[in-house]
Amino acid sequence: MRHKKSGRKLNRTMEHRKAMFRNMARSLIVHERIRTTVPKAKELRKFVEPLITLALKNDLNARRAAYKVLGNHSLVKRLFDEIGPRFSAQASGGYTRIVKFGAPRTGDSAPMALIEFSQAAEISAEASQNKKVEAEPETVTE
Repeated sequence: MRHKKSGRKLNRTMEHRKAMFRNMARSLIVHERIRTTVPKAKELRKFVEPLITLALKNDLNARRAAYKVLGNHSLVKRLFDEIGPRFSAQASGGYTRIVKFGAPRTGDSAPMALIEFSQAAEISAEASQNKKVEAEPETVTE
């Protein structure tokens, strides 16, 4: 029986899952959105949100804990200096968003999703609105 056994195995060993989620977390921090299957996205959310919580603490111990997961000083710097401050006004949790695609993957019909930081989508929407406002010509009436 699987009592109190949380998380999906994803048909991988523990070491493979750990390496896969570290790589996916690195990619998410670099690109701020990645395309993957729905089960992987849901599990990645459990892996990435504690990293953002560490970034909100912003002390030396939190940086060391994040480095232990990410293994790259430049990614830790980006997480703590760029991504973490975006969520300072937000309540705890809910830092990522999963958007499911309508069409499955062509090879094996796996359901696909986009996982992104929730603030990244809002920032890009505001930027596109600003570009539209700047692109519209001004009309002068005399």
